[in-house]
Amino acid sequence: MTITWRRLAVADFPLLRGWLEQPHVRRWWNHETSPEAVERDFGPAARGEEPSEDFLVFLDEEPVGLVQRVSFADYPDYAEELRTLVEVPDGAVTVDYLVGDQARAGQGIGPRMIAAVVEATWTDHPGAPCVVVPVAAGNRASWRALEKAGLHRVGEGELTPDNPAEGRDHVVYRADRPRSSHS
Repeated sequence: MTITWRRLAVADFPLLRGWLEQPHVRRWWNHETSPEAVERDFGPAARGEEPSEDFLVFLDEEPVGLVQRVSFADYPDYAEELRTLVEVPDGAVTVDYLVGDQARAGQGIGPRMIAAVVEATWTDHPGAPCVVVPVAAGNRASWRALEKAGLHRVGEGELTPDNPAEGRDHVVYRADRPRSSHS
């Protein structure tokens, strides 16, 4: 089974909206799900008006999830808050992700999505020294997916949560750019 992705398009918003309404996603993503809200939150990236890279991820040809990849340089306030817990080197990027259908969760798709996008980051963002990912400490499935994808825990502490109901405790994971075989 092959993981592929492409940029999220406006035509994908009904699918994304359905995923955001799933209880296993809603708890951690905490997005409004009206068509207007999905357009507001995802439209600028889908149209290339915002630097976030939002990818619709496929397992073979079936859409199974979303990965957002952003450079911390494009979101300096986010980077500053994270720097209270861990080093965030210049050029670092982060990812966020979801497996849309609850029936597909827990099948190893999340770690495969994460690993594939992190691996592509080294080519897509040649100046990126690492990928740094904060996760709500209570979201065990998410941080376990990061571990299975090869990221390592590098810190923990309080950050502004996506869902205020989940509290401020976070864990932070990191993957460093692999050393070239020529070094």
